[in-house]
Amino acid sequence: MRLDTNSNVDFKAFESSSSSSSCLIKLDNLATWGGSQKTDTRLPITDYSTLGGPRHNRSPFPLSKDVNNRLVIWDGDMTTLDVDAITNTSDETLTESNIISERILAVAGNQLREELSTNVKECRTGDVRITRGYNLPAKYVLHTVAPAYREKFKTAAENTLHCCYRNVLCKAKELNLHTIALCNISAHQKSFPADVAAHIALRTIRRYLDKCTLQVVILCVNSSERGTYEVLAPLYFPRDQLEERSALWQLPKDIGGEFGEPQHPDPDRQIRIIRNPHHSVHMRHRQTDDDSDVSPHDMEGNSSDLEYGPKDMNGLSPNSYSSGLQTQLQRDLDRQHLLSDRPRAGVYENVISEGVEGIEHQERYERLLRRAQVEDLTEVSGIGCLYQSGVDRLGRPVIVFCGKWFPAHNIDLQKALLYLIKLLDPIVKGDYVISYFHTMTSTNNYPSLHWLREVYSVLPYKYKKNLKAFYIVHPTFWTKMMTWWFTTFMAPAIKAKVHSLPGVEHLYSAITKDQLEIPAYITEYDMATNGLHYFNPVPTAS
Repeated sequence: MRLDTNSNVDFKAFESSSSSSSCLIKLDNLATWGGSQKTDTRLPITDYSTLGGPRHNRSPFPLSKDVNNRLVIWDGDMTTLDVDAITNTSDETLTESNIISERILAVAGNQLREELSTNVKECRTGDVRITRGYNLPAKYVLHTVAPAYREKFKTAAENTLHCCYRNVLCKAKELNLHTIALCNISAHQKSFPADVAAHIALRTIRRYLDKCTLQVVILCVNSSERGTYEVLAPLYFPRDQLEERSALWQLPKDIGGEFGEPQHPDPDRQIRIIRNPHHSVHMRHRQTDDDSDVSPHDMEGNSSDLEYGPKDMNGLSPNSYSSGLQTQLQRDLDRQHLLSDRPRAGVYENVISEGVEGIEHQERYERLLRRAQVEDLTEVSGIGCLYQSGVDRLGRPVIVFCGKWFPAHNIDLQKALLYLIKLLDPIVKGDYVISYFHTMTSTNNYPSLHWLREVYSVLPYKYKKNLKAFYIVHPTFWTKMMTWWFTTFMAPAIKAKVHSLPGVEHLYSAITKDQLEIPAYITEYDMATNGLHYFNPVPTAS
């Protein structure tokens, strides 16, 4: 998931106003949270000050009449609101049929469907895409994709849901939109706990309204959801001193960061999202060998899916709004590296920045894996350039890649990546080796370094860790130079595992001849170049 700062449309073309609806609802007709009456008049609010000590010593969300007057909690039809933008929640293809998206598409008309299918096409989980409102009273529709919720990955789901709300609000600020109607973004994800989602939504909205003093947010929920939000809203938007004091006892321990992002103070929850936390912290302080396990993010450079910009507390651009959590966590990690000779304490705090990236990295890979399992990849598999061929002398699977048969400039590289994932995912759970044959390749077979870097960054840690040897057969001078550059600056984790071999027979030291199935043109070229029986292999463990 990426914190979006780039628009996918030309907003100057959207200056024309949307057509009015006969049942148009103006903002002035809605009661703000600050002006609303407390619904339960039968019993007074409990004064918790007579009980034990509160969870918080001071109010994290102090009483603010200005903020309360810029929040509306409303259980009506969002498509009737006369606002600058409304929110749609869907799946990554933006074609999911749920009660919110169906209503928006029905009112907006076929033009919105056409724009989604031809111009926008997709939206990654946690991202935001913007379209014109067309027949809606709202000028724009902000589309986002909520995460699925599984208890095992609840930390990732909660962070991603926060990013959904944050991205939508950031985009509204970027476009200078003053009134935005937010739906319950996780409503169609039935597995997402309603109370957890409500806490995330209210907390994020409160932090946003604290920083954006001109914006008005209308939180649109259905009648069954409204009760939950009205019960929890006083914790984040207290309307009097009693509600503010009561919130000190009722607020959860995790009150979020500066921008409402989940903090998860429980170390067990943090370490669950880190692939190799012990190694991540200590990797810089030990020598590596051919088989060393390297921190996933040392290997991947700066190719994280999360994008953060410099922090600017005077304004709230999307970059400044999204930078707080990662900036602080990265500062802690950098300080740990600078103090590497001192005793290391607070391991969990120092590795959480890599953990946050790890969540997004794993989610991205899982999405690609799901696509690889269902999409038609015969266009790539039929070429025959990548396949498994037996095992090496240590019983490890051998992956063969024939460079000459890879039409880098005449193939869908996205499908090539999906096929790579589909083939390797069940294999890389254990040790494996790769044999790349550069035999008789030409410039038409060379993919760009940008694509190679993308592939390397997408593949999770197990691909690099369990790769035990990467053989390059018949390398040219250009191949050796590019391999050195790539493994030095982009993939240092596998540098010691790469071996350049001048001929096929050198490979027999690690892989027996009967286990290596290769095309005839490779053996013919090898005999023409090196002759017959030019190397007497001595079995070795690679």
